[in-house]
Amino acid sequence: MLCLGVGCVAVAQNPAPQTSPAPAAKPQESAPSASATTARPGEVDSIDHIIAAMYEVISGPAGPRDWDHFRSFFYPGARMVPTRRDQKGAVTARVSTPDEYATRAQDFFSKEGFFENSVSNRVEQWDHIAHVWSTYESRHAKGEKPFARGINSFQLFNDGTRWWVLTIYWESEDPSHPIPEKYLK
Repeated sequence: MLCLGVGCVAVAQNPAPQTSPAPAAKPQESAPSASATTARPGEVDSIDHIIAAMYEVISGPAGPRDWDHFRSFFYPGARMVPTRRDQKGAVTARVSTPDEYATRAQDFFSKEGFFENSVSNRVEQWDHIAHVWSTYESRHAKGEKPFARGINSFQLFNDGTRWWVLTIYWESEDPSHPIPEKYLK
């Protein structure tokens, strides 16, 4: 998600790999803070709405993004996990927080337009949990040919009042690993 353009692909979409897995965080049970109220009710009342809102909040012409609004979609302790293949084909993942993502991405967004949208979503839901497998396309301007595609894996939680993002885990397509046709429908 949140594939961040050719120049930023190395920074945010495909950041430098972690050399070893990060230590497991202590399990936490927490409720969202009062500051997490900037999400509009119509953005978090359904799975489709929160997915659309996530794409919308990071999309726009070159310039700042509303990072407080971005953060309002994430449950405390949420993670963002881009994966990548290096030149030798080794696959790595980098685990970060929404705040770390925003810090890395802002320089790119300040200089480049970035518009990302879903092409196809596959949703699995039971009770208060949901998984969305979302094929995306990224552009520098609306209507342009996509410069990147990939798949975002969203894990969502409903606390009884709204949907929250727990994890966004993603991988960009590359010439040797195209997105299978079944994920483009």
